[in-house]
Amino acid sequence: MTCSSGCCGGERPPAIEAVPDQVDEPPCCRGKPAPCCDESCLNRVALRACERENQDCQGSVKASKTPCSYHAQKAKDSYAATLEALGCICRALIALGQESCCIKKERPSTERKRRSTSISSLHTLDSCAIKPCEKPSSPVIASSFVADSCSKGCCGQPNPKPKPTSCARVCCDDPSGGLDIKPYNIDLEKGYSNQERVVLSVTGMTCSGCETKLQRTLGTLSSVKNLKTSLVLSRAEFDLDLKTGSVLEVIKYLERTTEFKCERITNQGFYIDFTVADTAQFLKSQWPKGVTDVTVIDKTTVRVSYDPEIIGARDLLENSWEPPFKPSLAPLRLDQTLAAGNKHVRHIGYMTLLSAILTIPVLVFTWAPLPDSKDLQYECASLVLATFVQIVACPFYHKALKSLLFSRVIEMDLLIVLSTSAAYIFSVISFGYLAAGTPLSTGSFFETSTLLVTLIMVGRFVAALARQKAVESISVRSLQANTAILTGGKGDEEIDLRLLQFGDLFKVVPESKIPTDGTVVSGLSEADESMITGESKPAQKRTGSAVIAGTINGSGTLVVRVSRLPGNNTIDTIAGMVDEAKLSKPKIQDLADRVASMFVPVIVVLMMITLVIWIAVGLTVHHLSGAEAVIQSVTYAMTVLIVSCPCAIGLAVPMVVVIATGVGAENGVIFKSAESIEVAHRVSHVILDKTGTLTEGKLTVFSADNKTDQGNAKQSASLLLGMVEGITHPVSTAITAYLKANGTVAKEVLGTKAIPGKGLEATLCHGKVLRAGNSRWLGVDEDPRVKRLLAEGCTVFCFTIDGALISVFGLRDSIRTDTQLTINALQERGISVHVLSGDDDGAVRSVTDELGIPDTNVRSRCTPAEKQEYVQEILNKCEKPIVIFCGDGTNDAVALAQATVGIAISRDDSSGADVAKSAADVVLMRPNLRGILTVMNLSRKSVRRIMFNFAWSFVYNLFAVLLAAGAFVNVRIPPEYAGLGELVSVLPVIAAAVVMRWEKV
Repeated sequence: MTCSSGCCGGERPPAIEAVPDQVDEPPCCRGKPAPCCDESCLNRVALRACERENQDCQGSVKASKTPCSYHAQKAKDSYAATLEALGCICRALIALGQESCCIKKERPSTERKRRSTSISSLHTLDSCAIKPCEKPSSPVIASSFVADSCSKGCCGQPNPKPKPTSCARVCCDDPSGGLDIKPYNIDLEKGYSNQERVVLSVTGMTCSGCETKLQRTLGTLSSVKNLKTSLVLSRAEFDLDLKTGSVLEVIKYLERTTEFKCERITNQGFYIDFTVADTAQFLKSQWPKGVTDVTVIDKTTVRVSYDPEIIGARDLLENSWEPPFKPSLAPLRLDQTLAAGNKHVRHIGYMTLLSAILTIPVLVFTWAPLPDSKDLQYECASLVLATFVQIVACPFYHKALKSLLFSRVIEMDLLIVLSTSAAYIFSVISFGYLAAGTPLSTGSFFETSTLLVTLIMVGRFVAALARQKAVESISVRSLQANTAILTGGKGDEEIDLRLLQFGDLFKVVPESKIPTDGTVVSGLSEADESMITGESKPAQKRTGSAVIAGTINGSGTLVVRVSRLPGNNTIDTIAGMVDEAKLSKPKIQDLADRVASMFVPVIVVLMMITLVIWIAVGLTVHHLSGAEAVIQSVTYAMTVLIVSCPCAIGLAVPMVVVIATGVGAENGVIFKSAESIEVAHRVSHVILDKTGTLTEGKLTVFSADNKTDQGNAKQSASLLLGMVEGITHPVSTAITAYLKANGTVAKEVLGTKAIPGKGLEATLCHGKVLRAGNSRWLGVDEDPRVKRLLAEGCTVFCFTIDGALISVFGLRDSIRTDTQLTINALQERGISVHVLSGDDDGAVRSVTDELGIPDTNVRSRCTPAEKQEYVQEILNKCEKPIVIFCGDGTNDAVALAQATVGIAISRDDSSGADVAKSAADVVLMRPNLRGILTVMNLSRKSVRRIMFNFAWSFVYNLFAVLLAAGAFVNVRIPPEYAGLGELVSVLPVIAAAVVMRWEKV
């Protein structure tokens, strides 16, 4: 990034922490107190939000050039933290590289150099309010600022002195432009941060030991915090301290100390891949306005990150780059996690095939009835082939040694190395005796060492393939379509889905996938949304209806306007939360990790015991010579090392979690933490919110009393509509709909504050205080109009001006059709059902009495804090309580977090757009309480399979080790077939998890 005037010409530092008195004062701020009096910048931001987010307010804002009250207030709230730090919205926008009303944002034409680490998530300074240089300069590399020169800069000499006619403050005397430069990310909501979230796809993970090695290796880096890993996903996710390390350094260290191959996964922001003739020259080209980063993927492919609100994907492709740079759209890349898994499976497959090709001749030389006169030639050939298998095809040596040296981990690969090396070395020694003319009586073991390696690799290949197919089978991102039919002035055109941009209209033909989230502009049809919401009944779609990416259109044709772009639509939102659950670990995983960590040392001890016992047995019982006794004991010890397998233990929990989260997503239940899968089946109390949970949440005004002696009733209604319009709470939505239906026109009310559990409050410019909310908060419980509606079991909403009651509304809601069945099912299971609501007592009791919930378990007029206290009270009562709290997320966030399992129920059954905002452990994609039963059923099935996997792992390893050690006199596992142990132990674990896909939950 560079300043808008082109004075510095070079790349700006990756992030800037600005202090108010260190940012040049924009023209509109000079001589004015902070924040800016005219608020023109805030108006500009709010206007863009009106045009982008809300179709309803577009007409009015275009005519008046004034944003609606909702978006105006939203803009103020969004920039509140920044305003507090910088004191002025103009300064804030300038410091964060955004356009303000004072200084227009321009994209300079200067050379850029790619940083060693990705800067796509870093905010940079894009404009400066100071006099431009006389000539442009070359780039200043942000990651390695040099104080004593500005390489080919505007001054053209090392350590230049400030010049009155140049941007001396910016690029010469002080490259930071007078600002305090720190490697911080700037987030307008969270403030300043020096950390970046990094997700790596790790190729080469085969067992739980690999995951332990990955954790220990990354754990040694001080720059890595909050590490999460997944064996099944082959992924690592962590926070990286940018002050002490970079992503490239972490990747290089990980690849140097392990055999893993890493690739960073980009899962934030918008980007598009282009194929270009010369990536180096393309990086130096002028960036179009709206491009935030350009990085190289391979020799011919670059990834362009962009702001879709400034520039669209097709604009980037068609006419945004100056000649001779004409990029073309790169081939579609698969989901990076799945692509890395497929790459790993292919690599193991090729190595297994190579090992098998080299092994088969060795087996023929050993087992086929060939002439004895050529034994030496056969042995020579076997030696050569076995050496290739041992050194070239065998992937275990490097992994085992690096794990031991760098990670201090003794893993399964080390056992394989010890056993196969023992067989190979003994065979080499035997070959030496044969070549010397004094062959050993036992012969060589070349077939044993080669067959061991091959069978182990076959087992790992089959296990990796089964694991990959299981992950692919429940991949949410696979629901995403690849193309869309763009419609408009030029007719219909099928385009790559990645080229959609805001404002586009696309056509959905019958029986086809809906490409991305949008709003129906014309047409009538129905959509099968079961793959997203779990609802089997098709949803009707007409003009104004929302459609969901990945769902299947019915028999009609729809024309849809894009509301969310691919990469940030419902599919991506759900997939992100599902991945989050897959990366989390339930507490039972700690037991599996402890067992797996002790497994290899225990097997080594058992191997040594087996070795000693069989030497003693060979000498004393079988009366063998010392050499023969040692050889016999080595075969038993080697088999013990190979046949044991900790992989089943390591996969017992994560494999079930991966499948369970996928099955849940298919049924409209999104698990955000693996721990909720572990404990939900043991629930003892279920606590429910009322409005939007037990009831439809679609309140309607049953009674309205707008009589007032203070001023004009119509004006009061306009003020009330100005307060509630844009508020998404069910009560506010109902009041808004009622007032608009009666012809009320909203009057702008700025500074409206939402007070959770109470209502809304605002102060007019002439000092009048407006309040709207429940009667208890407003102190009007004793008013006859209020008492009458409360007695009728209505939800009462009141409006006051300076404490005087102006309007009283009575609202009613209907109970969901599935509520009664769900509560009956919970009570039949012996689960205590409770209801907490901020609604009036009469409205709450009328619902709970109909549902048969005891009055002792019902609380009305609850504030968010009182809901939390109630949940905590139940948790304190029971010895080992498991409490589920289910709410719609509006005023229930604290209680959701307090409960053992918080379940957020989506109020919007058509878009699911609010899912990502939930802080719950589980999200129900459709407003159906039966989802609670699905959570419990899926939890029970998952825990049963985890227990089966543990039992199978224990039984297999117990009997396999006993058979390998020769504990059963007449039955043993031949050492050359011990490599099949991984296949036998792992496949049942994967199969037990995958079977859940076809079971009813």
